[in-house]
Amino acid sequence: MDFVMIETGWLSIIPPLLAITLALITKEVYSSLFIGLFSGVLIYTAFAGGNIFSAAALTFDMMSSKISDNSYMIIFLALLWAVVMLVGKSGGSYAYGRWAGSRLKTKRSAALATSLLGVLVFIDDGFNCLTVGTVMRPIFDRLKISREKLAYIIDATAAPVCIIAPVSSWAVAVASEVSETGGFNVFLSTIPYNLYAILTIAMVLIISITGKDFGPMKQAELRALEGEVSDEDKEFKESKGKVIDLVLPIVVLIICAILGMAYVGGFFEGTSFSEAIGYNPTAGLSLGAFAGLITAFALYIPRKIMKPKEYMSCIVDGIGSIVPPMMILILSWTLGGVCRQLIGTGVFISGFVSSSNLPFGFLPFLLFVIAALMSFSMGTSWGTFGMLIPIVTMICGVDNAAAYLIPALGATLAGSVYGDHCSPISDTTILSSTGAECVHIKHVETQLPYATLVAIVCAIGYLIAGFTLMPWISIVIGIALLIGAVFVISGKKTA
Repeated sequence: MDFVMIETGWLSIIPPLLAITLALITKEVYSSLFIGLFSGVLIYTAFAGGNIFSAAALTFDMMSSKISDNSYMIIFLALLWAVVMLVGKSGGSYAYGRWAGSRLKTKRSAALATSLLGVLVFIDDGFNCLTVGTVMRPIFDRLKISREKLAYIIDATAAPVCIIAPVSSWAVAVASEVSETGGFNVFLSTIPYNLYAILTIAMVLIISITGKDFGPMKQAELRALEGEVSDEDKEFKESKGKVIDLVLPIVVLIICAILGMAYVGGFFEGTSFSEAIGYNPTAGLSLGAFAGLITAFALYIPRKIMKPKEYMSCIVDGIGSIVPPMMILILSWTLGGVCRQLIGTGVFISGFVSSSNLPFGFLPFLLFVIAALMSFSMGTSWGTFGMLIPIVTMICGVDNAAAYLIPALGATLAGSVYGDHCSPISDTTILSSTGAECVHIKHVETQLPYATLVAIVCAIGYLIAGFTLMPWISIVIGIALLIGAVFVISGKKTA
């Protein structure tokens, strides 16, 4: 569908600012995004000589257009969540817990095994939180490791891992937001600049290997040493699943997704691999998710892990679970379309930025801070980067700012994850508490110093990366700073 853009000057920045302001005030993303995008359509129709009815029709025309443009994305997310639901129901994660429980004898090995499982279950953060927490909780109790520590490791290997995993619901969500500037290839380019995700994983490994803690977490660990050992969950004992029920569908999904992207892009017909996977990645990912469904069917049904009716119920439940985050995506796609294709927000912002004297090297640092504050206040990563990414792509649309697009996007994603990681109203934070069966406010209090230390190091890293455009320097310096800070702040090792 073709839309005719009208330059509306400073009025063009009202829709994104209105959406952000309302979201921060109300803590409600859906209505804020809709009001923001509808205000943009009203501005457009006022300039075009329309009325409220034509504005309403244009709103749904734009929304329909964006749904059509991202149809494969919607299919992939629906199939992916169906696989997530099936794998969770199979009992494979409990089998991993049985296998790990017989081998993990020390706190260090338990923490590292939990981190490994968190990285393995990277296709969705919610599934990660509940699966890893339920599986590892009895092991942590037996070794007298605090539930707060378990909740932190779960939370720190959920969203931070998903946001840099190429085959995940998060990756496709981000790629859809930057579809007009390179899509999936742009997402892959942001991974080295996602300092918060990388350094958070490093922080988990540092804490797990050294056994050093500080702040409220250290007190929680001391309390756990005096606590009682709990029995394993009944469901944990009675699970009939095997480790392969967890691993094989995910491995098949990943391999077939890569092959699917290559196939759809024409790799087997002579196109280069990099060009092929960037052609229509969500179509290839959908093929991978479908292969995961078939693998789950072949694994579970003949062995009577679940009945055909249960199999289909899991698929339906999985598709139903994706509706809330999908609504955020659809509304943010529409808001971006209104700003870029109707009222010329990009033209106005590009002109303003090109006439300013602010060094672009500060842009990643500023965006990291802004995204962190927004995400913490709203409790959502997807809502935050859904609002900010269209603005970032417009800011970096001018010639002299094009080189800063990838660092700026990486910083936006990193800030979104940090705020979501710390926010007490974030669904990931809540699910981490639930999975670990930890008092929610205690989880928030104990992980906040750890996450904030990483964020401070990230802020320093973005000042370096913004002016050097070399993220690896920031990563190396960041890891060194984290190691030094942990040893200085923690003092004596927790017993």
